[in-house]
Amino acid sequence: MKLAVIPARGGSKRIPRKNIKPFAGRPMIAWTIAALKDSGCFDRILVSTDDEEIAAVARGEGAEVPFLRPAHLADDHAATAPVIAHAIDEVAAAGTVPDFVCCAYATAPFLDPADIRAGLALLRDSGVDYAFSATSYGFPIQRALRLRPDGGVEMFQPEYFATRSQDLEPSFHDAGQFYWGLPQAFREGRPFFTPRARPVLLPRWRVQDIDTPEDWERAELMFEALKRRTGAAS
Repeated sequence: MKLAVIPARGGSKRIPRKNIKPFAGRPMIAWTIAALKDSGCFDRILVSTDDEEIAAVARGEGAEVPFLRPAHLADDHAATAPVIAHAIDEVAAAGTVPDFVCCAYATAPFLDPADIRAGLALLRDSGVDYAFSATSYGFPIQRALRLRPDGGVEMFQPEYFATRSQDLEPSFHDAGQFYWGLPQAFREGRPFFTPRARPVLLPRWRVQDIDTPEDWERAELMFEALKRRTGAAS
């Protein structure tokens, strides 16, 4: 059995109610639910929330909300893995133990069904704990700068000042869209980013974290540009 879990707590501070805030004409979470459904990968799509309004919206979009998340897993410090582990335990207690689990974030409007399918295939074929979405940095991280207290700047790694960009090792980061994993990996809290994980690499133009109002505005602009280019959301 393949289970999708969307963590969607109600207490977002920087963008209030962001999980159900309207985005391109639909509640934000609706885009994630639609992509998961369109992937054809899942026997169940479940939303883990502590919020009755989010639960109602999720059900209206075709997801299950068979329980409300306990308060200790819904505060500002709650990590993803324990939330997914809790959902797995709830499903298992009802009689069905999933074989594969996918955590997908509610604020992922660029989530693509083909990427979800690729993640499942990668997890199955590689025999690792996780397969997750990732993308490349757009600028060499070896040339990153820090701001000094006196207003000046300095390099984190000044030894790379004169190194050509093409000679620097490429670097990547979590794209924050989905994390396929083995149920036991989530339950044991195994870390995501180790040699026991494999990335599904996405183009940078289809990746945007949405944590601040500026992020939200950028995501809307990107979404509209993609619609004009492809006639679709992704």
